[in-house]
Amino acid sequence: MVTWQVTTGGVLRDADEALSRRWRRPDAPPAGWVEWWAQLGADLGSLAVALPVLLAASAVLWWREAGQARLGGTRPPGGWWWPVAGYAGALAAVPLLVVPLKALVGRPGPLGGTGYYPSGHTATAVVAYGAAAALLAYGSAGRSVRFAVRAAAVLLVTACGTGLVVRGYHWPLDVVGSLLLGTGLLAVAAAITARRPRGAPPPRASPAPAPPDR
Repeated sequence: MVTWQVTTGGVLRDADEALSRRWRRPDAPPAGWVEWWAQLGADLGSLAVALPVLLAASAVLWWREAGQARLGGTRPPGGWWWPVAGYAGALAAVPLLVVPLKALVGRPGPLGGTGYYPSGHTATAVVAYGAAAALLAYGSAGRSVRFAVRAAAVLLVTACGTGLVVRGYHWPLDVVGSLLLGTGLLAVAAAITARRPRGAPPPRASPAPAPPDR
């Protein structure tokens, strides 16, 4: 629906452009603290920033599974590489989908140019930070840990999308379209991760406790 509204110039596109004109503060370089923070948020969607976060989360998952293996605890089905491969594939799919869509839609940008829908930075942020949160939460028994990493991912993506609009790099609907696209890619990756690869050993159960002495 978002793509249809953008391509046909529907009522959502009119509201989108009016909202952008109200929020936009494109001064370059950033002239004040609002512009500075907006630029910082927009840069969160850069692959140079987002990819190291995903790699760090992958390393944490590997380290956690290695520790569980040494202690004889339960390991994630398929090993640490299976969820990492699933979410890495989702990130790799971002340019494969975004670049053709940009060329197909050909939407002009707020400050000129063309090919702004959907936002590649937003899609990168959604998938990279969402995947990092999923990897950090993968196999974690702590509810507070799972909540914290997911909340952090939401905050980072929100900062990125807001910064892109405030700085005039994208229209709001460019960001919304990529939010939906990135969420779909994460859902596919999560479904793949939930399936144990063929031939992978089942999770090892912890040893049963000894019966109490009577």
